[in-house]
Amino acid sequence: MKEKIKVAAVLFEGFELLDFYGPLEMFGLADEFFVVYQVAEKIGPVRSSAGICGYAEYDLADGRSYDLILVPGGAGTRQQATNPALLEWLRRQAHSARILASVCTGAGVLAAAGLLDGYRATTNKQSFAWPVSQSLETEWVKQARWVEDRNRYTSAGISAGMDMALRLIEVLVSAETAERVADEAEYEWNRNPSHDPFASRFGLI
Repeated sequence: MKEKIKVAAVLFEGFELLDFYGPLEMFGLADEFFVVYQVAEKIGPVRSSAGICGYAEYDLADGRSYDLILVPGGAGTRQQATNPALLEWLRRQAHSARILASVCTGAGVLAAAGLLDGYRATTNKQSFAWPVSQSLETEWVKQARWVEDRNRYTSAGISAGMDMALRLIEVLVSAETAERVADEAEYEWNRNPSHDPFASRFGLI
């Protein structure tokens, strides 16, 4: 059997719950293809912006490399954008990872690490200005549910991460697997990356 795709889902204080667990639900429903590692600066409980804790089983010093890096958004991204330990880990992982992905304002952390320079990207529409401020070398797309540029995948706010995760399953495994996962989750998958009513709702276009 082929080796499973290793997903590193990054936890930090103040992460957004659905940014993190929405995509992980999708990968978890395809666990014959994916294995998820919850990674943080140190092992242990990590409090979300909603006060509910996740649990990091692996730390940044672990030394292993991953196929797919997933960075969620949330209020805590502002602090992580100046966290040298996480930024250096992301840069190191970028050398070997097949895909770097972010949900919501997680794009601001990737941008702060310089990993979106020269790429197209999107982010949360209500909090668009902050991620944009992290990189003037990124082509920020105002109207997009998610954006794919080579091996960088960035999604809009919160629930958009699930659409992007299904797209990643489609790219990395198959369309049939992504459709099966969406059905099992009873989730209406938005397969159109340009379908984004929130850009106008929040005054970006």
